[in-house]
Amino acid sequence: MENNVFVPHSEVEKQLETAKKVRALIGEGKKAYISTFGCQQNEADSERLMGLACLMGYEKTDVMEEASLIIFNTCAIREHAELKALSKAGALRKLKERDKNIVTALCGCMAEQPHRRAQVFKSYPYIDIVFGTDRVHTLPQMVYDRLAGGKTHAVYVSDLRHDEFGVIAEGLPVVRESGYKAWVSIMYGCNNFCTYCVVPYVRGRERSRKSEDILAEIEGLVKAGYKDITLLGQNVNSYKGDLSFPELLRKAASFEGEYWVRFMTSHPKDASRELVDVMAACPNVAPQFHLPMQSGNNRVLDLMNRRYTVEQYMEKAAYIRKMIPDASITSDIICGYPTETEEEFADTVKAVRAVGFDALFTFVYSPRPGTPAAEMEQLPHDVKTARFAALCDAENEKAEELNRRFIGRTLRVLSDGKAEGNFVGRTGHNKIITFTLPEGVDESVAAAGKFVDVKVTEAKAYTLHGNLLK
Repeated sequence: MENNVFVPHSEVEKQLETAKKVRALIGEGKKAYISTFGCQQNEADSERLMGLACLMGYEKTDVMEEASLIIFNTCAIREHAELKALSKAGALRKLKERDKNIVTALCGCMAEQPHRRAQVFKSYPYIDIVFGTDRVHTLPQMVYDRLAGGKTHAVYVSDLRHDEFGVIAEGLPVVRESGYKAWVSIMYGCNNFCTYCVVPYVRGRERSRKSEDILAEIEGLVKAGYKDITLLGQNVNSYKGDLSFPELLRKAASFEGEYWVRFMTSHPKDASRELVDVMAACPNVAPQFHLPMQSGNNRVLDLMNRRYTVEQYMEKAAYIRKMIPDASITSDIICGYPTETEEEFADTVKAVRAVGFDALFTFVYSPRPGTPAAEMEQLPHDVKTARFAALCDAENEKAEELNRRFIGRTLRVLSDGKAEGNFVGRTGHNKIITFTLPEGVDESVAAAGKFVDVKVTEAKAYTLHGNLLK
């Protein structure tokens, strides 16, 4: 696959030319709506889909009822995300009854699953196009074929095995949701095959963009005034371009200007000391490290195929604390994994308290069809939810304790502007902070996208509050 991972420039150019043909077909005044479910990678994909839609002559809208092109970009990481997308897609029926010329599409991770495609065919006959995670660049051709009289329920999904499919297309237009925060995908897919996870099956194997393309994109964003840039990948620190990920991060943080670079998500087995050293040495790298632990028990970690032990995880967390004492460390935990005992769950609570996470993203285990864990002995739902509640209680207490370290300190904050009477923003640690302006200070000083200095006066579990310094 590696030899064919990059979509030829000629194919991308063909799609851009097809976009002009669509523009000629639809005329003026048509709008496009995209609803995104799931992770930041999906959000980044949707920004490229909207870029292509605008190239085809559609205007962006946030109101589905106004749109002539409607796309649902879906997630399959948990059943709840799938059901949410399908529920919202049900609203398309009335829209299609009103105007049969509306083009409707469902894409993303759900589209890669045969059982979900079959469900769409049976229950959602008003969806015209279903396409997979590596077909984003072909949106113009798909829309053109539909407008030119193509059949409904047209399917564009790779027929390769899950461990072979996946491509990278460069040079696509992007319509970003923010004018100062940006996603930059550096790699796609995953090789880890954690036993609970569908990502390798729905996004294919790991493939990395060329470092020159990544760095050119980041430099362009910095020059355009972007202040918060997040490098994305299912496992960013297994990036395998012509540079190591730590070296790529160092270069990404070296452009002239005031901005932060973040990255997610990291797999503990690939989180090296070199990476932490680069973070410590580069002021433009945000002091935030998302390092999913998933469980604090070695038997469960082995069952998950995580390929590290609790002790190794603790060693990595300790090195982050040593080199970046002020770092914010966050994690993911799965509650109620198949066969997990009460004692093993207690190990997880103990490990969470020992590390001291600034935030914990806790999930009730959700079986994913086709994964090994779905075939294991499942725990009762009430047991899983009880463990979820217990872990949340433990984390809320610890998070508030950790946030108190900021009281009395002055933090650099990227403002998101005013909301409900208060200004709100985020720190380099990715902490949400609300703040007030001194009397007589013009509000434009703290407009969205501007860096400000805020002295912290209050701390809660997941938010800070402070006053802007003149």
